[in-house]
Amino acid sequence: MTTTLLRTSDELHARVRTGRRAVVMTMGALHEGHATLIRAARALAGGDGEVVVTVFVNPLQFGAGEDLDRYPRTLDADLKLAEQAGADVVFAPSVEEVYPGGEPQVRVTAGPMGERLEGASRPGHFDGMLTVVAKLLHLTRPDAALYGQKDAQQLALIRRMVRDLNFGVEIVAVPTVREDDGLALSSRNRYLSPRERQTALALSQALFAGRDRHAAQEALRARAREVPSTRARAEALSALGESRAAADAAAVAKASPGAADAVRAAARLVLDEAARLDPPLELDYLALVDPSDFTEIGDDFTGEAVLAVAARVGATRLIDNLPLTFQNPGAPGPREPLGAAS
Repeated sequence: MTTTLLRTSDELHARVRTGRRAVVMTMGALHEGHATLIRAARALAGGDGEVVVTVFVNPLQFGAGEDLDRYPRTLDADLKLAEQAGADVVFAPSVEEVYPGGEPQVRVTAGPMGERLEGASRPGHFDGMLTVVAKLLHLTRPDAALYGQKDAQQLALIRRMVRDLNFGVEIVAVPTVREDDGLALSSRNRYLSPRERQTALALSQALFAGRDRHAAQEALRARAREVPSTRARAEALSALGESRAAADAAAVAKASPGAADAVRAAARLVLDEAARLDPPLELDYLALVDPSDFTEIGDDFTGEAVLAVAARVGATRLIDNLPLTFQNPGAPGPREPLGAAS
């Protein structure tokens, strides 16, 4: 397969479409994470469909002092990777093609969710991101658009925009791709020196620590729900030494910190240690949030959540996250009928 490079929307619209078109939006400097997105798009579009990869460094989503000028631009290498991953088209428009009248006066506003976490750290970032995504969806006219879960808040806002503004496109999430040592793939990783990269590993290590604490607590809570519900069953289990184990699990679960706070504490411990490294990790935020609005969850929360972190190592700012599922801590386990005996 030979990937075609197109520079204008007219060239893209002139192509004959016979199947589904799937688009992967990037700012270039493609890596294996992007390749995974492209391969997923290829599978979604099928053999008779079309995969379009956009390469556009969007000036609207860079704030003052951010890395717009030094953001890597590697179009030749991007074309090669896109072709190997199965893309039919790389659409690499100029700034003038995307914003023909200069910076747009009318923009998409991210709303309250866009002011939290990344939005608080980078004012206006999500307005610029949603504006260019809206533009590129109109310019590429896809049936589906694929985004990585590493940018969890971005993904949530795009989904919200598509739903709220009735875009006729399917939004597909693709899991985060990581290096063997756990570091999430990012185009900005190339800025890190070897020592900075070692410090940067604390982001994923903190998330994994939070995940492990969460898993341990969920296991304790499940064990606590197995406390015998009838005297006869308790006596039977006691003969096997089971009732003490169940009681111990119940006591530990009851005495442990709230589920959400315990996850945050486990992750923060790793980040605090990384702050003492050379070079140090400078934490921007650590948050455990509801992905529907990116507000912090409480200990009574049940359902899907996102543990998210952002930090700076040297001059490079990195983000990462993991999804977690919180069960109902009070959900009853199997119960015996009253008066039943084992």
